[in-house]
Amino acid sequence: MEQQDRNKRFEDKVVFISGVARGQGRSHAVGFAREGARIIGIDICSDLEHAPYPGATEEDLAETVRLVEQEGGAMHAEVADVRDYRATKNALLAGVELYGRLDVILANAGTYAPMPVQYVATDSWDETVAVNLTGVFHTVKAGLRTMIEQDEGGAIVLTSSTAGLKGFYGAPAYNAAKHGVVGLMRSLALELAPNRIRVNSIHPTSVNTPMIVNDVFPQLVRMDLENPTVEDAADFLRPQQPLDVPWIEPEDITNAMLWLCSQEARYVTGVAMPIDAGALLK
Repeated sequence: MEQQDRNKRFEDKVVFISGVARGQGRSHAVGFAREGARIIGIDICSDLEHAPYPGATEEDLAETVRLVEQEGGAMHAEVADVRDYRATKNALLAGVELYGRLDVILANAGTYAPMPVQYVATDSWDETVAVNLTGVFHTVKAGLRTMIEQDEGGAIVLTSSTAGLKGFYGAPAYNAAKHGVVGLMRSLALELAPNRIRVNSIHPTSVNTPMIVNDVFPQLVRMDLENPTVEDAADFLRPQQPLDVPWIEPEDITNAMLWLCSQEARYVTGVAMPIDAGALLK
């Protein structure tokens, strides 16, 4: 067992994750806990006004904690909205006080509310940009001084999207915010290089999470059908990936996160990494 523990890549490390109650965030929490990390996690645990799918719940957040503990890990979890900088920072600092340090920040929380510019309401635009871009800024800023003053380096990964690297029809707010994440990442990578803190972004294609696997998304992408199903949505999405899958799994993103934040990627910074089954080739 001692030899196994020594081989864990994040033994004695602390990881802060936003949007941790389900989906990719939950997968990251469990994956890093499996590798020895202690987790600090936040989630809004409520619906967003303009998101066309239900939000996570406090029960979802409690399940993430249970799964982390099942891996032998520990997790400090709080309900907090990344749009609220003070709440985000207070939740993080409570975790830092508990665990004594901070090594990794994963700015994962996001939302998706497709609507062309000519029809999108300004408050819907504001919500999407506030969560997907300003919320990423808040998540990073909340822990930055702790990491810098700790003076032991670290890693930050910002979750963007293939929509952060190419145009997406009908989702201008999402498209703009996810492109903005790339600019933020590149600026941060330069700013934090003297502190040995590496900053990268990841760019998933469609992922098998409640953001798209729900009752509403099929109606958005298969308006030609009267009662489209998730399988119909999968048929729509599959041709977008040359590897012939409709979506990838949260664990595929977690595996990339684990590598980017590990010593194996110690000289990787400022990189926009697609995990997209080839979608950006089209």
